Amino acid sequence: MKVTGVTIIRNAIINDYPIVESIQSILPLVDEMIVSIGDGEDATETLINQIGSSKIKIVYSTWDLSLRKGGVILAVETNKVLAHVAPDTDWIFYIQGDEVIHEKYQNTIRKAMQTYHSDQKVEGLLFKYLHFYGTYDYVGDSRKWYNYETRIIRNNRKIYSYRDAQGFRKNNEEKLKVASIDAFVYHYGWVKNPVQMKIKQKNVAAFWDDDDASVNNLLSEENFFDYNDFDSLKKFTGTHPAVMQHRIEQKNWHLELDIKKKKLKWKYRVLYWIEQLTGKRLFTFSNHIIIRK
Repeated sequence: MKVTGVTIIRNAIINDYPIVESIQSILPLVDEMIVSIGDGEDATETLINQIGSSKIKIVYSTWDLSLRKGGVILAVETNKVLAHVAPDTDWIFYIQGDEVIHEKYQNTIRKAMQTYHSDQKVEGLLFKYLHFYGTYDYVGDSRKWYNYETRIIRNNRKIYSYRDAQGFRKNNEEKLKVASIDAFVYHYGWVKNPVQMKIKQKNVAAFWDDDDASVNNLLSEENFFDYNDFDSLKKFTGTHPAVMQHRIEQKNWHLELDIKKKKLKWKYRVLYWIEQLTGKRLFTFSNHIIIRK
C-alpha cells in the first residue's frame, strides 16, 4: 500500500501558516509528500526545505489570481498537485497549510487505510474537525464550522477538489462514498496574533471576494482583528499535537473570551442545542456519503 501526501502553499511566512507542522504531522503516514509552492513573495521554499525529509518533493505553480470568487483558486491549485501523484499510489492524504494531525491518531489512520485498501466502494476517509479560534484554548462549536471532511482519497483521476478545496467530488459533482474514522483534523487557521490575523485576511481577500469595493474596504481597516466577534465557542481541554508545541510556546498575545455568550439567531440556537444534546447536526451541508462507520 502506497500513500502520497499532498499540500499547496503560497506565502507561508508572510501569512504565518503552520505549514511545516502540517507536513510534519503526516510524514509518518505517507511514503512521499508532494508540496506545491505557489509563486509568492517570501522564502516559503526555504522553509519547506528546512524540514529535511527525503520524502518531500517540491513542485512549483503559478497561481491565477484572477480566480477571485469563493476560494476557487484553492481547488484549482489542489487539482494541479493531485495531477503530480504517481499512478502506483493507493491513497492520497491531502492536508491544508493550517491543518495538523495529532500523533495519537496515527495508528487509527494507518489501520483505516489498510482496512479499506481492498474495499473499492470506499472512495475516501472522513475526519472529524476541531477549529481553534483566537488562541489554542478555544474551539468553535457552532454550525459555521464544518464538523467533518474528507482528507484521504483514493488515487482516482475522477476525484477532484471541489469549490474552495474544503472537500472532494467525482465525475459530475457526485459525492464521495466514505468511511468515517475516529480521528480529528486540528484546524489552526484562526489562531494568530490579532495583527497578523488581519494582515492575513487582507492578503487573501482577493481569493474569496470579487467585489472590489468590499476588498478595498477591508484593506482600509486597521491591522487588528477583533476576536470578540464570534457566535459560539467552547474551551479546549485536550492536548495539541507535539509538532505544535514550539508555536504554542512562542505565542505572543493573550485573549480571554467570554464563552458563556451565544450570539446565535433563534433558529440556529435551537439547532445548536439539539446538537449539544444529541451529538447530531441537522440540516447541514456535506460533501460525502457515509457508507462505513
